[in-house]
Amino acid sequence: MLQVGAAVASEDIPDQYPQSVLYSKPYEVIPGIWSSIGATAPPTYENAGHNNNLTFIVTGDGVVVVNSGASYKLAEALHSEIKAVTDQPVKLVINENGQGHAMLGNNYWIEQGVPVLAHVDAAAEFEHDMAGAWTALKSYAKENAEGTDPMGPTETFEEEKIITMGDFEIHVMHLGPAHSPGDTQVWLPEQGFLIAGDIAFSERMPPIFSGTCTSCWIETFETKLVPLDPSFVIPGHGHPTNLEKVTRGTTGYLKYLRGKIGEHIETGGDLAQAYYVDQSPYETLDTFEELATKNAGVVYEEMEFE
Repeated sequence: MLQVGAAVASEDIPDQYPQSVLYSKPYEVIPGIWSSIGATAPPTYENAGHNNNLTFIVTGDGVVVVNSGASYKLAEALHSEIKAVTDQPVKLVINENGQGHAMLGNNYWIEQGVPVLAHVDAAAEFEHDMAGAWTALKSYAKENAEGTDPMGPTETFEEEKIITMGDFEIHVMHLGPAHSPGDTQVWLPEQGFLIAGDIAFSERMPPIFSGTCTSCWIETFETKLVPLDPSFVIPGHGHPTNLEKVTRGTTGYLKYLRGKIGEHIETGGDLAQAYYVDQSPYETLDTFEELATKNAGVVYEEMEFE
């Protein structure tokens, strides 16, 4: 049984680790795998942009980090926590997508001489969006943005890269189109452990971006992720959990919203009305207020001409 500690709703908690720029102190989820769970709220000064999960694997022959964090200072703070856990050096950083909170800390790790790996599409996405992400970071994080110099990954992959390090076989995979370009999953088959990134959600409502193909996301999840049958899942946001819960929070939500929008379109409803389709079964998810109406509008525009 996966023990995740006090899995309290974190959207309304400004900081769980006041002595660090990190939102929460990393803890060992299962032997060798540690995670610092970010806020499920949007990025703010109070959470310093740490609103995703920063995970590291202590392999016995070096450390693999998943996500560089939203800033130089977050990456530096995570490295300090790693050093408190092990003397093993960090040998690789993996970016789980091309968003700022996955990549804006890259320059810290590159400065340490650590290679940074990302999917080729995520690298292109970051290259396109990094100026805006950096501007946003400076706006909300203020002094906690200091030291950040946006840099993409030093290495890219396309489908899968298998790394054997110490006691772990690590599969860095792009299962297919999902939440954003180049979504990356880190699969540890011997442990049955999936660091899923933003293909999977549970506590937080999934944000649906303009250009996201929700039908593709559902297909990738059901045909590529579910067959892995992981015992443990660290989603991109929220506490470690299991496959059943992320299925309910991801494809359960996507199918529900697509169904509601489909009914709305069939009855002649327009975009203005689509924003207000009933999403009340999911109103307990963090970021519901910020995302529900936006998601409905995006899915309407996606489905209008399907």
